[in-house]
Amino acid sequence: MCSAYGAQISERGKELLQFLISDLNLNLMPPLLLLVFLIQAWPVKPQADRNIFILAGQSNMAGRGGVVNDTTTGVTTWDGVVPPQCRPSPSILKLNAQLMWVEAREPLHADIDTKKTNGVGPGMAFANTVLDKNAGFGVVGLVPCAIGGTNISEWERGKELYNKMIKRAKASLHDGGSIRALLWYQGETDTVYLHDAQSYQRSLRKFFFDVRDDLQSPLLPIIQVALASGSGPYVEIVRQAQLGIDLLNLKTVDAHGLPLEPDGLHLMTSAQVDLGGMMANAFLQFVPSSTSNHNVSRASNEASVRLYDCAFYVYTLPFFLTFLIVLYQTFL
Repeated sequence: MCSAYGAQISERGKELLQFLISDLNLNLMPPLLLLVFLIQAWPVKPQADRNIFILAGQSNMAGRGGVVNDTTTGVTTWDGVVPPQCRPSPSILKLNAQLMWVEAREPLHADIDTKKTNGVGPGMAFANTVLDKNAGFGVVGLVPCAIGGTNISEWERGKELYNKMIKRAKASLHDGGSIRALLWYQGETDTVYLHDAQSYQRSLRKFFFDVRDDLQSPLLPIIQVALASGSGPYVEIVRQAQLGIDLLNLKTVDAHGLPLEPDGLHLMTSAQVDLGGMMANAFLQFVPSSTSNHNVSRASNEASVRLYDCAFYVYTLPFFLTFLIVLYQTFL
């Protein structure tokens, strides 16, 4: 019975194909040709470029803004406060733990730095600032990779954190786009021991070279953060190591003086917003000014996309429905 039904459908399909091609039915062809013309002639909306940023380092990159510790229970919780500068947007995506692009929202590292309580970090403020100051920039794709409490030695080439970061970075390119920069904020743990602090600059320099090499991007822009705090007594040694690195396409923003949470280690939410803006301003120095249009707002840019979609359906849907009606009446 199934084979007979399939044969009937097949014969019906042949009749339809013969009707469309050979018979050139005069009632059917005008709407069909007009529909084809509209689809072919209508300008194709270009897919927005995906500008990808790797977010790596330790807890202040992962985000602890708004994370509070209950001194009675010892349980840490996030207060859930998301500043306007960290608002979600259809133009800001993140690569989640399953290597899928989803709309980004705080806390960015919730599914990455899973052993800690995550809050607000600099990533969303960075992305929003870039888009606010460069309306034609396209889509921002954030690739969270930071893990709290990690030493620079754990980010050495070949080790787990480094390998995962490179894997995620390469996976982010599968659907198109380009890696625009590495955002790096790490070093608090390396302030505990003098040896780690003294060897920090050498280790960090090698890390930057290795990342550029493995991503086949020898001039990849890097935005690093000079420490605002540390877990040990050698904060200034690590800070000077960070500030003293002189590499092409490396910019350092200084977090010194930004307000900290009561733990004296992690940046407050307001500080993370400020830091994200500082990092965005540093990155935008790499972007040609010709791509910026400060007279065009993000709202008008997104409204234009919605208007395009609306116009396409308004103009094509009636012709498509006409085609279906004529087709139905012809074969009824």
